[in-house]
Amino acid sequence: MSTKINIMILLAGLLLAFSGQIQAQTLKVSDNGRYLVREDGRPFFYLGDTGWDLFKSLDREETVHYLTNRAEKGFTVIQAVITFGNLSQPNAYGETPLEGRDPARPNEAYFKHVDFVVDKAEELGLFIGMLPTWGNYWSGPDPVFTPENAKIYGEFLGKRYAGKPIIWILGGDENINNRRQHEIIEAMAMGLRKGDGGEHLITYHPRGPGLSSVYLHQEEWLDFNMYQSSHAAHDHDNGLFAEHDYVLTPVKPTLDGEPRYENINVSFYFQGYNRLDIFDDYDCRQAAYWSLLAGACGHTYGHNSIFQFWEEDKEPQFGAAVPWYRAMDHPGAFQMGILKQLLTSMPWQKLAPAQEIILSGPREGGAKIRAAAARDGSFAFIYSPRGEQFTIDKSFLTGEVVSESWFDPRYGITHRMHASHTKGIQTYTPPTSGRGNDWLLILQDVELENDKE
Repeated sequence: MSTKINIMILLAGLLLAFSGQIQAQTLKVSDNGRYLVREDGRPFFYLGDTGWDLFKSLDREETVHYLTNRAEKGFTVIQAVITFGNLSQPNAYGETPLEGRDPARPNEAYFKHVDFVVDKAEELGLFIGMLPTWGNYWSGPDPVFTPENAKIYGEFLGKRYAGKPIIWILGGDENINNRRQHEIIEAMAMGLRKGDGGEHLITYHPRGPGLSSVYLHQEEWLDFNMYQSSHAAHDHDNGLFAEHDYVLTPVKPTLDGEPRYENINVSFYFQGYNRLDIFDDYDCRQAAYWSLLAGACGHTYGHNSIFQFWEEDKEPQFGAAVPWYRAMDHPGAFQMGILKQLLTSMPWQKLAPAQEIILSGPREGGAKIRAAAARDGSFAFIYSPRGEQFTIDKSFLTGEVVSESWFDPRYGITHRMHASHTKGIQTYTPPTSGRGNDWLLILQDVELENDKE
């Protein structure tokens, strides 16, 4: 492997991102139930960005700027909500989503703008992870959804966006607390299925920290699980959520749909939180690698300024202080693209959690080591979030000669060590240590490595 991620692979990825016409627009679950694939069978890596308020906050010029930026960085899914915030607050063109707050009466003018966003995303090779509504409108003190109008609304959306690059995300930061709420969500899912003929995948975004599998895993309409590890603390091991879902039957893919955001106050929903303590890019990287190596089929990044599209003339939430158009280029977003390029340069869909190969090293706390290995023994990733030493058993590797490299998740640089015939027990010490010094050990069959060059 070269000292940097193969430049040709990177350029190819960017070209694909801007070639919506050659992208298969329908997704499905892989035959083994562990990841998502395009309709032609190619593995789909879900790299999401939480642009929750996209449809309401941005005008068309701003929308193009945002979506282009995300496509360039390698994102594949933009998670956005049709009814986010105050239903009476209009979008950039003075339109609200529902006539008289009635889900059975969607406002055509508002949805013309939603159409524009979806079409632009398609042009750029992006999927929209579309939330029909935020949770407060079906579970709060003043809900507008009933089982009857939820099905009508779902069918309207399904028909309107049939043939478009959509992933349906129900829930909207809320859990199902009673039978009626379950009926509303199920009715909306059935409406979507009727409207688009079952063309699009459906998942569910729960309140954090939470898992869709707790409420809905057995539902046939739930194609893959989503968990929200949320924003409560540094070093919160979201890999535990992936582990929970990974062993369930029937087997379904899972991913973190809302981990800790870059530049948001830590524990903002607890009284007396420290307003100067914010999550940074390291927190985002740690969550991404922990989750993916624990079995997730993708990952979602978020930024405090971007989910709300904050700028100076708005009231900030949760300590937002950087305008969204500058926040788009904060380091965490670049590093998510680096992660995606690393994984998609290899047959990442073969990965399975492999904690059993770790014989010593931190097993809890912020330095916890996580490992994943290809099911055929051709390669493995071992992540050390604090650069702490660890020992692994390499006997699972099948290649006659195995290359060893340190990958720097901050900059996407690979430091090649050597090739080895030894597959026994080995101790590794990352190049640097301490908070912010996370390293990924890459072990791979030399023949696999040569195939990529």
